[in-house]
Formats: sequence, C-alpha cells, structure tokens
Amino acid sequence: MPAAEVDVTPDLVRRLLRDQHPDLAELPVKALANGWDNVVFRLGDDLAVRAPRREAAVGILRNEQRWLPLLAPRLPLPVPEPVRTGEPGSGYPWPWSIVPFLPGVPAADTPPADLRVAAAAIGGFLGALHTRAAMDAPVNPVRGVPLTQRSATFAENLHLVAAELDCATHSAIMRSWTAALAAPQWDSPPVWLHGDPHPANILVHEGRVSAVIDFGDITAGDPATDLSLAWMMLPTDCHDAFREAYRRAGIASGGALGDAPDAVASADDPHDPLWLRARGWALNFSLVFLAHSADNPQLRAIGQRTLVAVLADA
Repeated sequence: MPAAEVDVTPDLVRRLLRDQHPDLAELPVKALANGWDNVVFRLGDDLAVRAPRREAAVGILRNEQRWLPLLAPRLPLPVPEPVRTGEPGSGYPWPWSIVPFLPGVPAADTPPADLRVAAAAIGGFLGALHTRAAMDAPVNPVRGVPLTQRSATFAENLHLVAAELDCATHSAIMRSWTAALAAPQWDSPPVWLHGDPHPANILVHEGRVSAVIDFGDITAGDPATDLSLAWMMLPTDCHDAFREAYRRAGIASGGALGDAPDAVASADDPHDPLWLRARGWALNFSLVFLAHSADNPQLRAIGQRTLVAVLADA
C-alpha cells in the first residue's frame, strides 16, 4: 500500500473541525479505516470524516464531492454522499469530506445471509446507477474502457502470478480472456460507473446488503466493468437473480439498457456480449488483486475467489 504523505490523526481532524465546522468539533473522533488513498474517522454516532492521505487522492475526493450528491437520490442503496465539505487548513493541505456513517461490515469479510436476495439488491443498484453519464463525467483510463486497452497490464499481472499457477489454470485463464476480448464492444453512450466494484466496497448489516461505499474511481463507460462484481461476490447459481434485477432496474431508470434497446431482451442471457465482457473484467480484477495485494489479505482473498469463480463459469 502506498505510504501516507500526510499523517492524518484524530487531533488533526479535530483541529479542522474546530476551524471549519465548529458545531461538530466536540463529537468523538475515532479511527475507522486506512485505505490506499483516504483515511476515515468516525465522527460521533452518525457521521464520518473522509480525508486524503496522499495527493493522488485529491481529485478522487473532489469527484465524490461533485457527483455523489447528484447520483445518490436515485440509488436504491445508501452511498457516502458528502453532507459537508472541508478545505485545506490547520496544516492539512487538501480538501476533505464529512459523510454519513453507514453501518455494516464489508461483504468480503461477512457475506450476506441470503445470497440470492443480495444478488437482487446489487443488480438493482447497478441497474439504477448505470444511466447515461454527464458529458463532463470523470475520466478513468483503467475503468470502463474497452478490455483490449487492459491487455498489456493483464499480461504483466499474469506474469507476476504465473509461478502460483499450474499449466491447466494458465491455459484456462488465456481461453477465458481471449473469449472476453472477442466479444463485441460497448457501442452505446457511456454510463455512470462505480469503477471499483468488489466485495470490500459492499457493506452488510444484519445479514443484508446495506450500502455501497468508496466511489473514488467513479467514471463513465462500459457497464461491464461494474458487472464483474457478480463473479467477485456471488455463486454462479445467483447470477440469474443478479442479471434479472439489473435488467429490471435498467429499464425502469432508463439506464444502460434503456439507452441500448437491443440489450434489453438479452440482458439476462449469460452469453450476451455484455456479460462476456463482464466476466473478462472479473478475470482482469482477479489478477490485479493477486499480483498487488501482498500486504492486503482481504483483497488477495477476493482475487483468489474471483479467479476460481470465473474459470468455473467459463
């Protein structure tokens, strides 16, 4: 994980609050999460502070501040929509956000109790999210793009994990990747994407999917990127519930399927190009996690499970 460029501490958060949001400054501040890009502190019972720990995350945070308030009202699950924003100060050089505290634990650690119900919830969420994106939506060079643009990185990651694979698995990976590359590309208008759809970004509370977090990679493009979540989180026998919920929500919201009428009839067909590309994205993400998670057992476990699921499905 990249080293922090600024040490964001509870004392620093409290100073920022005193200067910019004094009505919240006396609430308890407790460290909650420390990610690649941001640190998160719980603020009282109902709020959290999200602050970049390195400069590369500043643009990501600004994207969340700008776009989540526009997207959140039409999404069927809670998201960390900023309720207040903060600016540099008190020795801290970057913007920061105050967001709702969303109860739950990552699905990567505690799966939902009923995976078919979870499949419908997640599929419905993505179907509602995948509406035509704004012309000035954030650009992400590694999410939502044609899979062919990931071929070089895919090959690099496969090389990095090759020592862990037997010949049969290596061959199966290449067959699945080749099939995904051969699928027709997305040729409809770009749609809004979460961008980083894996089980550590899905919260579970009281056995049910309760929220979707970490929109730092929000972008626009091919919805197949986000639909890769099906292989990361769900057994194959739940994919039909996922696809059907996605189809229904997409039609209702005028989303990806509403903008691509030809896709409506085949949106629940696992052999449709959309789902073939989605499986390719899942394969791509599995190798990313396996190749670059030596210090993150949670993401490495997601990579292992996803690779098994993709190859079994293929």
